[in-house]
Amino acid sequence: MSQPTPFKQHLIDPEICIRCYTCEMSCPIEAITHNDDNVVVDADRCDLCMACIPVCPTGSIDEWRVVNTPYSVEEQFGWEELPDQEAIEVAGDENADGEMDVAIAALLDQAHAGAGGKAKAPASAAKPTINMYNLGNPARATVQGNYRLTEADSDGDVRHIILDLGSLPFPVLEGQSVGIIPPGTDANGNAHLPRLYSVSSPRDGERAGFNNLSLTVKREDGGLCSNYVCDLGKGDEVQLTGPFGATFLLPSDPTAQVLMICTGTGSAPFRGMTMHRQRDMPSVQGALSLVFGARSPRDLPYFGPLNKVPDSFLRKSFAFSRQADAPKQYVQDKLREDSDHVATLLANPNGYIYICGLKAMENGVEEALKDIARSAGLEWSTLRDSMREDGRYHVETY
Repeated sequence: MSQPTPFKQHLIDPEICIRCYTCEMSCPIEAITHNDDNVVVDADRCDLCMACIPVCPTGSIDEWRVVNTPYSVEEQFGWEELPDQEAIEVAGDENADGEMDVAIAALLDQAHAGAGGKAKAPASAAKPTINMYNLGNPARATVQGNYRLTEADSDGDVRHIILDLGSLPFPVLEGQSVGIIPPGTDANGNAHLPRLYSVSSPRDGERAGFNNLSLTVKREDGGLCSNYVCDLGKGDEVQLTGPFGATFLLPSDPTAQVLMICTGTGSAPFRGMTMHRQRDMPSVQGALSLVFGARSPRDLPYFGPLNKVPDSFLRKSFAFSRQADAPKQYVQDKLREDSDHVATLLANPNGYIYICGLKAMENGVEEALKDIARSAGLEWSTLRDSMREDGRYHVETY
């Protein structure tokens, strides 16, 4: 009886996936689908075109297995974690197992070509709760406050939204996200998918000891959910899914040196991280650094409160690209200006880098870090991959 031919299957890690549905919307052949719990790849449809790989903000899409029989969509819908690589059945001489191992490795290497790599959580990070509430069983929160963060004459309306969970359990860590379900239906009469927003409050609540959380939301022209959220009033009820995200988490180690790089509403998780450190480790100095980019100070969320955080606790650098009577500056420029500090962090085995914001920033930051590493005698791609493997390099861009 002949043995089945090994099959390379594209999978999504349900622990790391943040259910943003970007991959599903980007797939040109509709090979990605979802149920209330998981987003999965249909092996019968997927042609391994890789179109979904670069749009994933977490690396959860970059998972592959070589299997005898492909996992069905229904099997994947029920997963809470990925299965291990299965043993592949082979027939032949005594060298067959070794040859198959080489073949499997080759298939998996081919699958990862051009991918950004899978993120891992810091070893000391708290254990996150994920996917506690889903499309079929959303949490319900009440709007406690809606405050504009940017000035009236700025180029964007950015809001700080506080949601009260009442007595409903909703454990969330800094760096995690929640989904908000907009009301109504789409053009096909289907309920809208949740839109994802990073939590901007620490784990013990926007107000310490209270069961609430905050979000940082920018109103987008024609944005279905952003306009809905930005127009919410006190007392309105909101449906939430999540929490999501198991890797973009803050190390609990007080000796960790953390560099946070962001633009715009990408500051949300870093606000939560900074507030948590202020509450939990107020005596630890010099451990946090922030590089924050915006068009101008009036367009920068939390500009006033950030300036009140002592420099000894949070090293701050602001890059403004549309400041009157000043040259354009971007976050990568600020990284190069502070290259000695960045190089010291890169060489530190307890140094962490977090990048969050618009995807357009990613290449510039990557090139700056590459140049700084080279000047310090370090090979950036090797160092970056090692940091990612150690849970010390994190990128979430959109």
